[in-house]
Amino acid sequence: MARPATIFATKKGGRKLGVLKADSKVTFIGMTEKAYKVRGTATHGQVLGWVSPRFLGSKDKDFVENLKKVYERQKVIRELVANHEVAIGMSIEEVSASLGKPTKTKVRQTVKGRTGVWEFIEYEEQDHYQAVRDPVTGRVFRQYSHTTKEETGKIVVEFENEVVAAIEESENNEGGKVRIVTPPLVFAW
Repeated sequence: MARPATIFATKKGGRKLGVLKADSKVTFIGMTEKAYKVRGTATHGQVLGWVSPRFLGSKDKDFVENLKKVYERQKVIRELVANHEVAIGMSIEEVSASLGKPTKTKVRQTVKGRTGVWEFIEYEEQDHYQAVRDPVTGRVFRQYSHTTKEETGKIVVEFENEVVAAIEESENNEGGKVRIVTPPLVFAW
């Protein structure tokens, strides 16, 4: 890239989020024919948004081939999100889109990046009853006692540098179907 690139909140321009510096590295998240979604450092800090393809350039001889890989990755990610599944190599944003807001989080920020664990726990309400004898008739009947929330399944997603590094499934989840996708690609501008 010969000059700084303006990064926007939407594909069509929308609100300006900042300016990416020339010769900076960005993580390529997705693309349309007219815009590329990237994460990088603007003049004021980290941003995630859309830039025009005319600003995108690379010293990588396989740049166009890598963009095709990104397109193929996007198709897989869309399928995972539609099925509410996660895979090793997904970004934090993709996991959120697929599974929603985590039940529990533990995040650690270091100079090298952000790591952490997100837990997605499924609960089912269970009604409890007790046998009660009617003092007048002597008949026994069931009476509602209380309701508890029972854990029916849990998915634990571990992140390293905002990319899924490990997945753990427990309880009644089928498990064993962990997929691996290519992590978001990093390009030098």
